[in-house]
Amino acid sequence: MSKKGILLVNLGTPDSPQTPDVRKYLNEFLMDGRVIDINPVLRTFLVRGIIAPFRSPKSAKLYQEIWSEENGSPLLYYSIIQQKLLQERLGDEYQVELAMRYQTPSIEEALVRLKDNLVENIRVIPMFPQYASASTGSVMDKVMGLVRSWQTIPNISFVNSFHSEPSMIKAFAENGKKHGVENFDHVLFSFHGLPQRQLIKCDHTGKHCLKVDGCCNTLTDVNKFCYSAQSHDTARLIAEELGIPKEKYTICFQSRLGNDPWVKPYTSEIVADLAKQGKKRMLVFCPAFVADCLETVYEVSEEYNEEFKALGGEHIQLVESLNDNPLFIDTLEGLAKGN
Repeated sequence: MSKKGILLVNLGTPDSPQTPDVRKYLNEFLMDGRVIDINPVLRTFLVRGIIAPFRSPKSAKLYQEIWSEENGSPLLYYSIIQQKLLQERLGDEYQVELAMRYQTPSIEEALVRLKDNLVENIRVIPMFPQYASASTGSVMDKVMGLVRSWQTIPNISFVNSFHSEPSMIKAFAENGKKHGVENFDHVLFSFHGLPQRQLIKCDHTGKHCLKVDGCCNTLTDVNKFCYSAQSHDTARLIAEELGIPKEKYTICFQSRLGNDPWVKPYTSEIVADLAKQGKKRMLVFCPAFVADCLETVYEVSEEYNEEFKALGGEHIQLVESLNDNPLFIDTLEGLAKGN
């Protein structure tokens, strides 16, 4: 009896926290035309000539801070656990494979395993709750580019986004409750950043993105594929689940690269502003990530926490990502079955 194929794809991680492997990872990641969407010649010059050579030694030191001798990269470690838990949940009728968009395990190898086992269809689940061309779109692009050379192509479907899935919202809320939301002065929902130009490209009307006040605050038919609008919707739903009033939380964006304007407000600036207002304790959710990684474990827990304390704050508490939360496995099961 043929099986149904499930392909989980997360972003990726270096093979080791050493500079050569980090440089290799950055080169593959940043050379993606959907990630740095500029002229290919200029992109090559910037990435291979400037960004990767200078950034890789610094990034390697950061990866060394979060790397476990036993488990390696937290992103890969938790992604493997998610794959195994989903396989157990779905049973023998399904074959669940895990891949990373960049580096290993590769999408190509995972697809070959599914093809060799003659699965009757393939359901691709990019592990990014909110759609962005640079993440979900890139996974779709890669998969389609690989399978187009196959002589027989099974039915293939993609999950575009799952930013509002009830079980995922409950999983984030459940993780937040462990820290006692009421014990904090303010709550941040910090999402990964994107250049503003990428949001504008997704506005097919050309009349909405960054041209209408509060263009991302409410999800509508006009902005339903907008990363920022979906992020706002995710944050709103988590806040409602936890009973957090609007005046007690802020939506912001982290991890900028380069000098072009990115989605605002910037997390670093919000952290500074709240410290100046006398806020002492902050709780931070990172709902763009389904597994803990450099951006959560280090950027929030270490960098922002140090900045906050230097400005008079006391503590920033990271809400752990979804990792092995059973409610998130419920989410993946529903996505796999097309519910």
